[in-house]
Amino acid sequence: MSWGGVCEIPARFDSVEVEYAAIRRDAALVDFPQRGTLEVTGAERVPFLQRMLTQDLKPLQAAPGAVQAFWLNRKGRIDADMLVVDTGDRMLVELDAAVAPSVAASLVQFVFSEDVQVIDATDRWARFEIHGPGAIALLDASGVGADASLGMVHARRDLCGVPGIACAVPRDRADEAWSRLLAAGGAGGAGGAGAGADPGAALAAGRQRARPCGWLAFNMARIEGGSPIFMVDFGTASLPHETSLIDSRVSFTKGCYLGQEVVARMQSLGKPKQVIVAFKATRDALPAGGAQVFTRRDDGGIGDEVGVVTSSTLSPMLGAAPVGLATVRTAQSAAGTTLVSDAEGELVEIVVQPALCTLPGARPAR
Repeated sequence: MSWGGVCEIPARFDSVEVEYAAIRRDAALVDFPQRGTLEVTGAERVPFLQRMLTQDLKPLQAAPGAVQAFWLNRKGRIDADMLVVDTGDRMLVELDAAVAPSVAASLVQFVFSEDVQVIDATDRWARFEIHGPGAIALLDASGVGADASLGMVHARRDLCGVPGIACAVPRDRADEAWSRLLAAGGAGGAGGAGAGADPGAALAAGRQRARPCGWLAFNMARIEGGSPIFMVDFGTASLPHETSLIDSRVSFTKGCYLGQEVVARMQSLGKPKQVIVAFKATRDALPAGGAQVFTRRDDGGIGDEVGVVTSSTLSPMLGAAPVGLATVRTAQSAAGTTLVSDAEGELVEIVVQPALCTLPGARPAR
């Protein structure tokens, strides 16, 4: 868990099937070395970020917790997708590590006479997440969240259609926190809690499993859970309305912020040219990220190019059905719309789904 401008993301620790099962049935620990951290300190840090970011931060003052927000440029395009956590004496801002230095520098440019300091503290903090129905029970049983000596900061973030917890730990204590979570989860014990079981009771009985989980299994679960990722499914050229995350990232009742005019105009006067949608292929063929998306003509031929696949996977929860996320023109984004994409050299029909989350009965990302 080190940061030097380049990071290695574990693909898997065990079989992908076992790690995926931990997310769906028990609890999985996912290392996030690609995530960076800004520290915002000073007496006026909260009102400063309130004027900068798209989300309303006032709820943090009444009930310390976390919110998700965008940091936009003057043209209303996304420079960062953030998780903002209030620790009581500072704000920790999680974002993609690749943009952390530039975002810290751009925020500093807006500090004038305020008592605010913004630094890129990515080298100080290790990032990992816990995902699964037993995530909350595991955090409680391990005691790491309540152990002040560890200095852990954590916040709820559901990315996979099950409870999720984003954790930040000082780097010199990260291995200890990780090990204690695995030990509390009874890794190596007999059997898992099973879907629908009480994770707290399972932990007490020593049955709850907690496993390290690599990117491959996590990526499958987060695509099913309908969670687009910055720099994967959308990027610095994207407008907030194009991400399909506007409800969880933007407040339309707070005061001004950088790029607000563009966001407000799109909200009141029109629709974005393109949006992120979830799709499901009609047969056993998986369009890969980067595959172009086309309309289907009435005569069965390929029509106009209308988008691109950004993420895809074979969904275990849907019987290995090919599903994914794609950015498509708004005119072709309605649920039930049939489009066409390339899957390893052959054309396959893909159908736009009603919501980003394709899991039966699961909650969307938050």
